[in-house]
Parts: sequence; structure tokens; C-alpha cells
Amino acid sequence: MPDGRGDPNEESIRLEDLKAFRQHESRCPGHPEYRWTAGVETTTGPLGQGVANSVGMAIASKWYAATYNREGFELFDYDIYTIASDGDLQEGVSSEAASLAGHLRLDNLCWIWDNNNITIEGNTAWAISEDVATRFIAYNWNVLRVGDANDVDALTRAMKVFKNEKQRPTLIVVDSHIAWGAPTKQDTFSAHGAPLGGDEVSATKAIYGWPDEKFLVPPTVLEHFRAQLAKRGGEPRKAWEEMYAKYEAKYPEEAKQLAHIKAGELPEDWDKHVKEFPADPKGLATRLSGAQALNMCAQGVPWMLGGSADLGNSCLTTLKFPGVEDFMAPITGWGTYKGRNFHFGIREHAMGSICNGMAISGLRPFCSTFMVFSDYMKPPLRLSAIMEIPCIWVFTHDSIGVGEDGPTHQPIEHLAALRSIPGLHTFRPCDANETLEMYKHITKLRHEPAVVVLSRQPLPTLDRTKYAPASNLTKGGYVLISNDGGKPDIILMATGSEVTLMLQAYELLIKQGVKARAVSIPCKELFRQQSEEYMASVLPDSCRARISIEAATRDTWGMFIGLDGEHIGMITFGASGPINVIQKDLGFTVEHVMAAAKRVMDKKVRSLANEAEVIREWKRRKTTFAEIK
Repeated sequence: MPDGRGDPNEESIRLEDLKAFRQHESRCPGHPEYRWTAGVETTTGPLGQGVANSVGMAIASKWYAATYNREGFELFDYDIYTIASDGDLQEGVSSEAASLAGHLRLDNLCWIWDNNNITIEGNTAWAISEDVATRFIAYNWNVLRVGDANDVDALTRAMKVFKNEKQRPTLIVVDSHIAWGAPTKQDTFSAHGAPLGGDEVSATKAIYGWPDEKFLVPPTVLEHFRAQLAKRGGEPRKAWEEMYAKYEAKYPEEAKQLAHIKAGELPEDWDKHVKEFPADPKGLATRLSGAQALNMCAQGVPWMLGGSADLGNSCLTTLKFPGVEDFMAPITGWGTYKGRNFHFGIREHAMGSICNGMAISGLRPFCSTFMVFSDYMKPPLRLSAIMEIPCIWVFTHDSIGVGEDGPTHQPIEHLAALRSIPGLHTFRPCDANETLEMYKHITKLRHEPAVVVLSRQPLPTLDRTKYAPASNLTKGGYVLISNDGGKPDIILMATGSEVTLMLQAYELLIKQGVKARAVSIPCKELFRQQSEEYMASVLPDSCRARISIEAATRDTWGMFIGLDGEHIGMITFGASGPINVIQKDLGFTVEHVMAAAKRVMDKKVRSLANEAEVIREWKRRKTTFAEIK
């Protein structure tokens, strides 16, 4: 994938960009941004994300080597180096990622810890006293120490030890001084996030014996740097390209796959295993039809790979077609580095960040957990959207349909939170064929990450001879069925499991002589990208009597139902109990939908005060129950 903008022969960063550091439109923004500045390999800033990304990048290196290297053709043997700060190693995500890296024996990964003992508030001793090096030894890392960041010989020796390590990732602890040489600000937290100031910079240059000039790059420095780039970059690249030309002649199929990966393209016949689902009133849980659809697509895209946070048997995201292995260190006997099924363990945050690292390396990663635990993954989800990388985030057990697991496991506000992230496409399909069309659409994405929201409970597979084709999913929203002749009295809208309830209400309405329309909106982001003409054809302005039905909060429905519509959804948290009991208690019944339909058609819409009363009643019930106990 391209990682920058503009002419590839143009300098990535010019001196003018450095002078415009942190200014609008500068190629040197406040934090490095992938695809904004060529050569920047990932977007960092939120502490811990970059080091966790590096684990995904190291995994990608191992996978490429195991999958495409052949005898005499070592195309992939690259290592991953990461500069880690004190703050990076305090974040929990770095601990999760380091734990998995040690478990997977990623000996091609080296973290260089800039151990200056300073964070924004002050000395790190104010907040942390653990022995970080010993912690990494426990993670099965090779830990080295360089006592002085200016000791080039010691740094060189440490790098050589890393290169010779064949079983473990390496952490090099480098003791350093922040603002080294600054006469009044060395080793102070004020040097962490603020400029030194003109006088301090001048005084520091004097200590260095450096001319007091701004943006000075002596010609000898430039010549030395360019010579090193030619020797370490240009010459090896030429040799590699010559080797690749021979590889391409001998292994054309593998070379063709690599060309597709580099271009961000799919194989010509990637969808040859895709088959539609037959209509079935009993249907399938969308997590189950999603499992089948994911396997259909992944079978045609050899670099689509992923796993779950210890929930493979629940989220059903394990690849099961012939030839698939687990990604494991070969020495364990449980798999190989060629594997496409990952066991991320109960490390949701790191799982997301690692997948981002795999995606920026050209792979098509997916990962899964229960939807309620998407809370643990917000930073990598957001960064995938900022970086515009096509990660696939699979979240199952999507609503109060979880049932007996209760409110801790029943997502309520999560759909609104996911839909609030710019550039992230959130899909909640209503049946097996919408799920299949969703995966077909997602597989073709190049710059958009996608969230897949799937049900635990079975949903009928709609008869598409009666209802509109599921291929309309690519428009984000579409009319499933109508009897309105283009002039509806009422519009019903729903997603996912509530589409079935919507269609039951639709049938009752048309029996009453109402001109009704039922609309499925599996992806609001896609729907909003359609033309105004198309959106108006689905939701005509002439019909203001509208109802949205979704087992989630109202937050993202206002633009569709307007002031004259109602939302049948969640106002409070859920409850523990059988699904049919919980749905009835919380108002997900045909009778409730019909009552709301009458109100909106009679222009007697419930006000927000009604919602407030629901919340008060819910609190009273909880309090009364607690007092009885």
C-alpha cells in the first residue's frame, strides 16, 4: 500500500517542512501520520500503539518469509526496530503486545527503550517502581542494557546480539538524559512537551560546540548521510530486485500474489468459493453465516488471516478450509509462521493494535471478540480509520439477544460509539445473505476499515424473491419491501435482528390498509455516501411518520427519523434472562411497534420526557428489588 502522497521521486520531507513543524498542512505534523508523510510506517501518538503495531509488523515479516521464501530466494528476512518511551512501556497495551511477542518467539523484533526516567508530570519514580527489565524477561524476551545513549560502541554490540538471537524478541534498555546538554533543562519534565526556548537552544549548541545557526545541515553531513543511504539502501535494493526477477520466473504464482499484495488488489477469481444462502424461516445466527461467508472470501484471498481474543468457538472466526494452519512458533509443534489462524489470547487491546501493524504491512487481518468488549479496542479502531487501513473488526453477541449473560455482556451504547468514528464503516446485517454481501463488499475495500456486528441468536434467511436483493447492501440502506406506490404513510427502518420484527409489523400494517415501507439499513455510513436522489427514493421527505427499530440507543437515528419519528430501542441497560423474556420486557414486540406506528401517523410522538420517565422507572425497579433482597 502507498504510505505517502505526491511524486514518489520527490523528497519526502523538505527543509521547509521541518521549519513548518506542527503547522497546518506540514508534512511534519505534531505526531507522525501514516499516508501523510512518505516513510512514516505507522501513525503513533497514543502511547503504546506504535510498539504494539510493531508486533503485527514482525508477525507479517515472519508470515511473508514462511509463505513466500524458497530455497535460494530469501525475499523476506527483515527485522522490526521500535523506539519505545517510558510512557509506551507503562501503557497496558504494550504489556499485552510484549507478552504475545514473547510467546510467539518473534526474534525479528527489537524494542529500544529510551529510558530517561521522565514523563510529562515529572520523574517516572513518582508513578512506577517495578523492574521493567525483569518483567520483559518473564515475557520471554532477551533483555540487554546500554548504560549511556551516547556510547555508540555499546549500542552496536547490543544490535549485534539482537541479530544473533534466534528464539526471543529483544529489549535494549538505553539509559539516556532528556534534553541532553541543555544547561537548565536536562533531566526535567519541562523538556518533555515544550520547546527549550531560544536562549536554552543557543546555550546547548555552545556546549555541543555547534554553530548557533538555525536549521544548519553542513554539506559533509549531507554527503555522509546520502552515501550511507546508497550503500545500505540503493545497493541492497538493486540486488534484491535482481533476485526477485529470478524468483518471478521460477515461481510465477507466488510472485503474482505478491504483486497483488503490493498493489492492494485481489486475485482475479477471489470470489469463486462464494455461494448464496437458500431462504430459510429458521435461518442462522449471523455469527454462523458470517463464519461461512468469511471462510468463502478468505479461501480466495491467501493473505486474509486473523483470529480472536480467546473466543474463536463463540465468534466463529476460525478459518477451516483445507491447508490452513495456526500461526505459532514452529518449535512448539502447534503450528508454523505460515499459519492464518491466530490465538491472540485475552488481549483485546493489543489484538487490535497488532492487526493494524499487520494491515500496514499489506496483509488483510481480521480479529474478533464480543461486541461489548469493543470498548477495550477503541484506540486501534480509531487509528485504523485515521490511517485508512482495511482492518476487519468482527464483533458478535451484538445486543440484548445475548440473554442470560446479562447487562455486562449486552451491548447498548456500542453501536453509536462505533458509528461515531469518522471513516469507519459499521455493518449490522439482517440475515445470512446480507452477511455474505457484507463480506464480499468488505473484502474489496482498500482504505476503509470495517466493523462487522453479528448476532448470537438465529435470524430468518429472507426469501429474496419476495424481498429486495441482498446485494443492495452495498448502498448501505435499501427498501426491502413496500406497498406504497412511492407515497408511504409510514416508513419502518431497522438493522440486524430487529429487521425480522420490522417485517412482522409491516405485514400487520398493510393488512390494516396502511401504505407502508420497510427499510433495511445495514451500514449507515455507506447509505450517507449515496446520492441525495437515492437517499430520497428510500426515505422520501414527504413521509415524516417514521420508526427506527434497533436494540441499541437512539443516538445515530435522529437524522433518519427526524422530529416526527420514534425510535424503538434501548434507553437503559439490559437484564439477565431468556432472550424472549428480555425482548418482551424491553419493548421489542410487534404490539409495541404497532402502537408506535399509530402514534407517529397520528402525529402524537412520544417526547424525550417519556424516555426520562423510563429511566426513572428502571431505577425505581432496581432500587425496589435491592431493598427486597
